[in-house]
Amino acid sequence: MPRPRRARPEPIPAVTPAMLDVLVAGVETAADLDARLKQLTAALSERILASELTQHLQYPPGATRPAGTTNARNGTTPKRVLTEQGAVDLAIPRDRDGSFAPQLVPKHARRLPGFEGKVLSLYARGLTTRELQAHLAECYQVDVSPDLISTITDAILPEVTAWQQRPLEAIYVSVVFDALRVKIRDEGVVQHKAVYLALGTPISGAKEVLGLWIAQREGAAFWQRVMVELQGRGVRDIFIACIDGLAGFPEAIHAVFPQTTIHQCVVHLVRASLRYVPAHERKVLSPLLRRIYHAPSDAAGRTALATLAAHPLAAQHPGIARLWDRHWERVAPLFQYPLSVRRLVMSTNAIESLNRTLRRSLKTRGSFPTDEAASKLLYLALQHANAKLKPPVDWRRAMQHIAMLYGERLPAEE
Repeated sequence: MPRPRRARPEPIPAVTPAMLDVLVAGVETAADLDARLKQLTAALSERILASELTQHLQYPPGATRPAGTTNARNGTTPKRVLTEQGAVDLAIPRDRDGSFAPQLVPKHARRLPGFEGKVLSLYARGLTTRELQAHLAECYQVDVSPDLISTITDAILPEVTAWQQRPLEAIYVSVVFDALRVKIRDEGVVQHKAVYLALGTPISGAKEVLGLWIAQREGAAFWQRVMVELQGRGVRDIFIACIDGLAGFPEAIHAVFPQTTIHQCVVHLVRASLRYVPAHERKVLSPLLRRIYHAPSDAAGRTALATLAAHPLAAQHPGIARLWDRHWERVAPLFQYPLSVRRLVMSTNAIESLNRTLRRSLKTRGSFPTDEAASKLLYLALQHANAKLKPPVDWRRAMQHIAMLYGERLPAEE
């Protein structure tokens, strides 16, 4: 039996020139326009509330009350609500038996949804509670207490929990793991806690942040707990994991996902290598390093590493060659991909770009009073950053090579 078609909502009539003539009458300055917008918001809100009450009572104003109906209109109650235009005074209609529950301005509500969205947007961009209070007072002439701002931002904590516990894809082609430091007060002392992040790319190519976790410090033991949680949320397999040089990290991943190919982030190795030499010699060293990770094969990469070790500059700093040789086991898997695919999986640049976005929101904060306060801001900042996450360029062509290497682990096409 075919499903009945859902009725389409009627389009909102366009604003006519005659209506505009009435609305702009007497408006000459920006202040006049702001006042007119507030008037319009109040008038429209009161008209909608009156319509809601009519629907609730089942008869219009001035009409005869239906037989058997004891409820009736009972005047209005003044109420000041916070909107995107600032504070607006409304006359909320009421009924005699108190059963009317308006939807536009619910009982006990003092803010319309647009106002809360504006507060959350500014909070996500790093404004502190006091700065938000000053901004709202300056721009909207609204006196908002810090407690109210905290109440608005605290309302997203259940959303943060739901996001952190949401089911994930069964298979991720690559996941980049990294951590950043955030100042959080703990037992009266400000500590630099570690915020763990995981950025995954599923088969579709649409990147997503898998979660964020806060711990006292970054360590392999906590990363293993993250792996266990990812598995519990539905992740069955990770083809490629890109990590920094944290000791014990590969073992933590393989304890949960034993088939995962682990890549050492090449950018971290390049940065560590450049620290050995003064700034004026880095232009000489950088091309030598590039020949290693751009080599067409493992053998060619080892030859490039030997050439680097024999160079006079590297001879003065033998730690550079030793650094690459020590991590070669995690660099070698890169050579099984063509260079176009290698660029997608050889560094943690994608998540470091995400970290830069988070740091912009964090830089105005001295410290956070609790882990929950830090989680609120980080979550809101991540939601803004998520909109900028795009599938890698040439993802389809990259998946052809991935399918040749990991084809037996890909789901069968239906």
